Order: sequence, then structure tokens, then C-alpha cells
Amino acid sequence: MTPLLTVNSITKQFARTPVVSDVSFDVFPGEIFALVGASGCGKTTTLRLIAGFETVESGSISMGERILADEKKHVPPESRGIGFVFQDYALFPDKNVLNNAAFGLSRKLPKKERHALALEALERVGIAHLHERMPHHLSGGEQQRVALARSLATQPRLLLLDEPFSSLDTGLREATREEVRDVLKTYSISVILVTHDQEEALSFAERVAVMNSGKIEQIGTPEEVYQCPKTVYVASFMGRTNIIETDIKNGIAETPFGPLEIDYPDADDVLLSIRPEHILVEKHSSDTMDNKIPGHIVAREFKGHDFTYCVAVGGEHYFVQTNFQRHFQVGDKVVLKPIEAVVIKEND
Repeated sequence: MTPLLTVNSITKQFARTPVVSDVSFDVFPGEIFALVGASGCGKTTTLRLIAGFETVESGSISMGERILADEKKHVPPESRGIGFVFQDYALFPDKNVLNNAAFGLSRKLPKKERHALALEALERVGIAHLHERMPHHLSGGEQQRVALARSLATQPRLLLLDEPFSSLDTGLREATREEVRDVLKTYSISVILVTHDQEEALSFAERVAVMNSGKIEQIGTPEEVYQCPKTVYVASFMGRTNIIETDIKNGIAETPFGPLEIDYPDADDVLLSIRPEHILVEKHSSDTMDNKIPGHIVAREFKGHDFTYCVAVGGEHYFVQTNFQRHFQVGDKVVLKPIEAVVIKEND
């Protein structure tokens, strides 16, 4: 499939400090693509470069055969055919929902036609019945959908979402995220989502790019970046994990809580990423020891559907996750058993 958008080795710096360094990726027609990383990693600047709000210093950005930006050319934002939903929604407080949704449409169109296109966009996001309301009479989720409708009204080829759900409370954020994703997939709209929330990226996008210090460390499906991280940063950022340095001999990796069979060639000083859900925990007894080093629970978090425990073993702390039926208390003596791990090839 031919990419809709191609970002090729773009670079941007502010005050001689690199913010985006040699970033490359493609976005395909109808795909939801996420840029995820910690604050300051360069993901929003990358989004602004694609939108045309910033100029690239090297590299190029193109849609199909059309170059939008390189070292010599800069197509202005309004001529790129790209929609942008800002983090704060940027609604006009003195305009009603319909006029906010129509704002991005060309003034060359008759007012009646602009309103018809805006109303159609509001229908697509399920809030046409609110077209006469003012922004301050809307909930956060409704305001978010007005901002989305304003972008959709211009019929963009690509939609950019900058932390669009971050201002919503947890329950509303999840519901709105699902509703927005359904709309985007129904109309096969290509999307780039910027977020610092790894759970949001994993649940919303079809492919994820993890950024760190202005560079992309890994691109893949949500399952790939979570289950098979290529770097320590990716492993740690995409969810809690236990990083363990060890050797692999005859297909066995030794861990602080027992040996683990692993499909990897013999090697010294490798790094293992073991997710908390990939460690079994049992209460300490003579029957469960089997030459294992005992540990004890030093902290626990109850999250409704599961528990996350911090377990001290041999002077180090490890995270273990169990379902809501596995109850342990702080101070309980336990033993751990690893059941799955991923080798991270770098050792940094």
C-alpha cells in the first residue's frame, strides 16, 4: 500500500538544541498512527512540523507525490489538506457550536453552504442536536467533539490530534476515546495521535512510534512495542517492567527468582524485560521454595481488576501483577517464578 504521508529524516532545533532528530515514518490511508513519549521528547513538535506550524531544517514531509516541506519549500498550513485538533480544543467562546464547526471553511463558500457542511460534520460526531449551544454550555467531551467536527468539516486527508483527551476525567476520557475512534474508522480517516499516555496509544492506534529525546526508538503494532521492546526506554515507558541483567546458557536465563527457559542463543550480559504479569507469586512455604530465594511484599496497589505488588528479593525490588483474587499483604513472605521474558539486545 502506498503511504498517504511520508516523513523522511526531519530535524528541528530551538536555540541550537535539537528537538526532533532524524525522524522518519509513514502513515497509510485510513490508519491511526500514534506518537508516544514523555513530555519534551519532541512528539508535539513533530506534529507541528507536519501541520506546517513549524519549518523543517532538514529532511522532508510529503503527501503522496506532493512535497509539503523540505529545506527549500514550506507549504502553509491552510494549503496542506491537514486537520488539527488542539489539546485545549481552541473553541471560540463567542460563537455557538455550528459557527465553531464552520470556522475552518473557506469564506468563499456561501454561508448557507458552510453551515450545511458544518452541520454534517457535527452529525458525524453525534452532536448535531447541540448546534445552537455556546461552548461554555457543553461538557468536556462535547467540546472535544466540536473541535473534531471543525477539523472534519474541511474534509482533510489527514487529521492530527494533539493530546485530545488529556483534559477529560478518566471515565469520560475512555468513553470519548472509543466514540472518536469509531467515527474515524467509520469514515476511514488517517490520523496521527500525539499522547504521553501509553495506555491510550496502545488502545487507540494501529501502529505506535515511541519517541525519546527527539528520536524514534521503535515503531510497531501495539502488541509489538509492548511485548517485544527493542530498547530499555521502550520497555519501561510502555508499562511497568523488571529489567534484569543476566547470562543465557543452553537456553536458560538465570533470574533472581529462578531459571527461565528462553528461546535465544547463548550470550553473556544480556538484558531481560519481564513484565509484572509474567511473574507468578506464591506464599513462602517449605513446599514452594525449591532452591528459590524468598522475598517479601513491601508495597501493593489495588486497581479494582488487579493488584500490583512490589516485592523485595535479594536486596532488589520487583513488580508483580496478579488478578483481584490473589491477595497478599505488606510483609508477607513470598516466592516468585518467572514465566516469560523478552531479551533487549542493547545494554544501556
